[in-house]
Amino acid sequence: MALSFALTHADVKLRIAKMRDSKALEKLILGNREWLRPWEATNPGAPNSFDVKAQLRGLIRQLDDESGIPFVIEVGGVITGQLNVANIMYGSVSSAVLGYWIAPEVAGKGVTPICVALATDYLMNQQGLHRVEIDVRPENVASLRVVEKLGFRYEGIKQRYIHINGDWRDHYIFALTHEEIPEGLLNRFLRKQVPTQKYPWN
Repeated sequence: MALSFALTHADVKLRIAKMRDSKALEKLILGNREWLRPWEATNPGAPNSFDVKAQLRGLIRQLDDESGIPFVIEVGGVITGQLNVANIMYGSVSSAVLGYWIAPEVAGKGVTPICVALATDYLMNQQGLHRVEIDVRPENVASLRVVEKLGFRYEGIKQRYIHINGDWRDHYIFALTHEEIPEGLLNRFLRKQVPTQKYPWN
């Protein structure tokens, strides 16, 4: 897997994370504690850690065995968040799971849907994956809007799935398969051709 490439649309860029990004990410995370804390994964058996460098090193290590891809999100050349591809499996499964966060100053401006669409198209069209999944807490209205805007299909709920902000949290499951977006997810989104989906909240 290539260790250095970027996916872009207008002034939005997804690029592979580098260790030199750790200081900028740490500043962004620590500067937006109230915004990010409710959605951050925690370790039930250990104290919370803000060792961004160690976390980033672990994500980058996933490139070696092709199990994950850590991206940073840039808007106008400035780092504004992360999008991580995890649990990449090839062969008969051919799927991956996306997770993301973004700084509040660029939230609601279409940046996250564009990044999710760029990553999904890359995984399906360049890496040959068949299915992309996103898991979202039912309380995370902003992330639910992302999957709704892109037309990810609701599949159900994972009960007590991830330890977040001090407890085991349920997550809604959303996914798309390659057959559902032959024109590409970004193209469908930009052309406003996203089909109406049935979600638990509507």
